[in-house]
Amino acid sequence: MNPFPFTDDPTKRYHSWNYALRQEFGDKIFKVPVDGGFDCPNRDGTVAHGGCTFCSVSGSGDTIVAPSAPLPQQFVQEIDFMHQKWPHVEQYIVYFQNFTNTHAPLAVIKERFEQVVNLPGVVGLSVGTRPDCLPPDVVDYLAELNQRLYLWVELGLQTTFETTSDVINRAHDYQTYVDAVARLRKHDIKVCTHLINGLPGESLAMMRENVRRTLLDSDIQGIKLHLLHLMRNTKMLRDYAEGQLHLMKKTDYISVICDQLEMIPPGIIIHRLTGDAPGDSLVGPMWSLKKWEVLNAIDAELVRRDSWQGKFAVRSEQDVTNRTAL
Repeated sequence: MNPFPFTDDPTKRYHSWNYALRQEFGDKIFKVPVDGGFDCPNRDGTVAHGGCTFCSVSGSGDTIVAPSAPLPQQFVQEIDFMHQKWPHVEQYIVYFQNFTNTHAPLAVIKERFEQVVNLPGVVGLSVGTRPDCLPPDVVDYLAELNQRLYLWVELGLQTTFETTSDVINRAHDYQTYVDAVARLRKHDIKVCTHLINGLPGESLAMMRENVRRTLLDSDIQGIKLHLLHLMRNTKMLRDYAEGQLHLMKKTDYISVICDQLEMIPPGIIIHRLTGDAPGDSLVGPMWSLKKWEVLNAIDAELVRRDSWQGKFAVRSEQDVTNRTAL
């Protein structure tokens, strides 16, 4: 018997994104990635040059079907592709994925977002961004959108350790992230934090600590746990060549993911437990290309441990309620 309450799948012992969307909308939802044409402040010289060392030239949106097309056309082509597998889905969340999607003047952000929010079937918006790109006028606009549709802001944190942040050229500190979450939560905007397992120099203990700190220091509603994919044409290849980066073993990744899940309160939505990378650009770990094998192994390890998300949660649901009320 599955002891975890936030699931309708006997094989899942964590609060999956698919389950959360079905509870919210009553049916399967497509999350439709688009390229909004934004840049990043650590690429264009605003705070740094060169971008994060793990980032590819497409800014994490390597699998978008038509990234150079107008936004409404990108949307149509993406859902046409998805409908080949799931023909009956009729509701969509548009995901502004590539680079930093609030790194522009408010007028530009509004012009691009408004192109998609009223497209047929769109019920939500997910905005990928950085914590240092949320000025007051942008947060106010996001608060307005939050009243109009289902909204998530996805904050790239990646690590809580300043030493690692410097190595990967993140170009913002941890406190900037904590402050950004607080500003968003004042408007009841849902926040999903991104963390990467396997960054240069980080031990398994540090990966666990990244989750612990994030949960204790910020009122988040979702989390994405990524495996570091070493990609061609990234600056991180130099770290790998110089022996400063060791790619994670599958057994270590599955173990640390389960450790992290045990720490996360059950009400927090797990948006991702691993990522996708195009095989022709991936240097490693190559085992990550078999995504479903990884996910199935995580399920099996939780069963083996007789464990589940939140079994050893580092904060209670009441802590979240109290913090939100402040």
